[in-house]
Order: sequence, then structure tokens, then C-alpha cells
Amino acid sequence: MSEEKLYLYPVWLRIWHWANALMFLVLIITGLSLQYSGVEGTFIRFDIAVKYHNIAGIILTINFLFFVLANRISGNRKYYRIKYKGFPKRLMKQFRYYVYGVFVHEPKPYPISEKRKFNPLQKLSYVMVMFVMMPVIIITGFGLLFPETNIENVFGLSGIYLTDLLHIITGFVLSIFMIVHIYFCTFGKTLGSDFKSMFTGWH
Repeated sequence: MSEEKLYLYPVWLRIWHWANALMFLVLIITGLSLQYSGVEGTFIRFDIAVKYHNIAGIILTINFLFFVLANRISGNRKYYRIKYKGFPKRLMKQFRYYVYGVFVHEPKPYPISEKRKFNPLQKLSYVMVMFVMMPVIIITGFGLLFPETNIENVFGLSGIYLTDLLHIITGFVLSIFMIVHIYFCTFGKTLGSDFKSMFTGWH
């Protein structure tokens, strides 16, 4: 019996997704170049890296605001709501599938349906990324772009230093998330089926 074909990724969501991915790549590459710049030279010339890092950051911010608004208008936000009762148990069941079940071809514990786009682990990670880490990296990014807006010191530590540290740590975690996200996308019906879905809109 073939799996039901579902239209889960409307055009606006696919445009947002690919724009987000592209800006993330630009930010990671330019961010790494800035982080490891030195007297002897950099991967990307310092002023160019700063320019494109700032441009990508501003586009990412606009894209994020569009995501929040579009989710509210379209009703897509329902997929991010967490039902807390029994959630830890569902989370562990999904975790077990990822570390064991998928390798022995067990059926998915929480297959995609019209009412459930994300499994419990995906839902938790997406909520943390989109509604916690994204605001943090955007706010700290603008704090670095406009250093005069930072608090001068926090418990004797420089406000700009703490802003920079939080920005770098959040950026690192989001970079790891992106790698893991791409890897988990290979767990679809075929190696490329989940990637194809984000082009066609159909799962």
C-alpha cells in the first residue's frame, strides 16, 4: 500500500525555507572568516566579510519576521504547538528510533500526516531554533551592528564582549543544527525524497 500524498509545504514556506538556508550559509562562511581573521590574512577579505555578513543578517531578520507573520496568518503555527502531557515519553520514543530503529528498518513511531508534520524531537528542536535561538542571534547581531545599544557592563564584564560571545555560541549551535537537519532529511522514504518535498511541496 502506497503512502498517502500530502501537500504540506506551500509556496511561501518553501521560499522562506530556501532563503533562510542560503542566508545561513552566507552567515556561516563570512562568520567563520571574521572569527578566524588575523594579520596574515583571511579566507575572505575582512571588509567584504563584514559587509556580506551584515547584509545576510538583515535579510535573515526580514525573513524571520515574514515566517512569524505567515505562520500566524496561514495557521501553520499549529504544527509547532507542543502538547506537554506525555511529551517526554514521546520524545524518548522518537530518540530511540533515531539511534536504533531507523537502522533496523522499524516503522516510524510518528509518521507524517495532515495533522502532524513533525515528530516530537523535530517539534522540540524547531521550536527552540525558531522561537528561542533565532531571536537571540538576531538581537545580538544588531547589538554588534550598533554597539552603542549594548549595556556597558554586566557584573564587571563588557556588555559588547558578552553580546559577541552569545552571538558566536548561538551561531555555532545553529550551524550544528543545520548539519544535523540535513542529515535527518536523508531518513525519508528514499535518500532524496525529503529534499524533493521542499521543492515540490508534496510529501
